[in-house]
Amino acid sequence: MAADLMSLSSKGSGKQSNRDREGQRAATRQYSEYGEEPRSAADSSERGEGIGLNANRKPLSVAIITLNEEEPLADCLASVAFADEIVVVDSGSSDRTVAIAEAHGARVIVQAWLGFGRQKQFAIDQCRHQWVLVLDADERIPPATAQEITAVLRQPAHVAYSLPRQNFFCGRWLKHAGWWPDRVVRLFDRTQARMSDRLVHEGLVVDGPVGQLQGVIVHHANRDIAHTLAKINDYSSAGAAELAKSGRKGSPWQAAARSAWAFVHNYLLRRGFLDGKEGFVQAVCDAVNVFFKYTKLWESGRRKDRGA
Repeated sequence: MAADLMSLSSKGSGKQSNRDREGQRAATRQYSEYGEEPRSAADSSERGEGIGLNANRKPLSVAIITLNEEEPLADCLASVAFADEIVVVDSGSSDRTVAIAEAHGARVIVQAWLGFGRQKQFAIDQCRHQWVLVLDADERIPPATAQEITAVLRQPAHVAYSLPRQNFFCGRWLKHAGWWPDRVVRLFDRTQARMSDRLVHEGLVVDGPVGQLQGVIVHHANRDIAHTLAKINDYSSAGAAELAKSGRKGSPWQAAARSAWAFVHNYLLRRGFLDGKEGFVQAVCDAVNVFFKYTKLWESGRRKDRGA
């Protein structure tokens, strides 16, 4: 589940819109827990840390896929202003996503949706540099993490690195039920790694040792309930398609049983209840996602049988 981006300041007059100022203030509030304020791309450039100006480390590309991500995109872009290149692959946004990305200095490429794994690999393939950081639009790199990435890229000891992900659900940082530390491999030498081609829940296949960074990725995956329900629809459809590809079949009874187990597993056995009301709602939403994934699998099987 994913989407977010902010300021890689544009060239020209240097004037800042009200929308940009509001985004900067929001980012400042968000990053205050790390004891540092976010810097604009212009600020980074003055320090020799902006795009193309950091000669002390290996150059870094950032790859992001988008579809209608105008709300979170600017903050995401601002958080990676230290990178040498940002590539945004958009799958047909109808909002201001592309305009925001271009205004903040990203190179935008339009590509019809291929599924999460193949879409992200396409974005990686468009990058000009050997080292790549893959982000979702709703993820951000805090200043402390940016500094750690910069330090590691001066002399990488591994071909890829994992980072802990700080997941927020409806504004609350979830620390149980597998949501923390939720390590994900996102920084890597693209000649030694490739994204799996799964339609959903994709991951990197790495040819070599994977190191661990301590800096976090901040992930605002679910802004509110409406946003969560929309994602459940998308993810359950993709999950059902993935299962159908492997020859699996579903039934309403299987859907109900798996959904009930998902709730018990996440909320009770993995102690999701320690995350308060948000932990309860998240566990219910995850169970609903499982229910509809297997119900849609059953539905697709019925259609196939009737068409045979």
